[in-house]
Amino acid sequence: MAKHILIVDDEQDIRAVVRISLEKFAGWRTSLAATAQEALEKARSQLPDAILLDITMPDTDGFQLWDQLQSDSLTKSIPVILLTAKTSSFDKKRFSNMGVAGVISKPFNPLIIWKQVREILAWDN
Repeated sequence: MAKHILIVDDEQDIRAVVRISLEKFAGWRTSLAATAQEALEKARSQLPDAILLDITMPDTDGFQLWDQLQSDSLTKSIPVILLTAKTSSFDKKRFSNMGVAGVISKPFNPLIIWKQVREILAWDN
């Protein structure tokens, strides 16, 4: 069965580009969420194999959503890959302390983002 990835980003264009890459090149299923609340609801109801999470979002940011995912017994074991433009040494240290599966920096290459996800999660595809 195809892997299922939840893509969480407030920018519609980014969600669309990532979705195309993951579906076309990797053959995975995807779900999309534009807000943290929508992402939390979909994570709980769909239990995806992984979540690609933008950090900078309005209302609830990716850090807060990460905390909510981790405090929920249904979602805390879902691997999360951060998708972010935040690349300062402070940010990188914070990411490594969070315990996320990995980080993909924006801007990313849409032709290879699926490979980055596969490598971070150690999926054979």
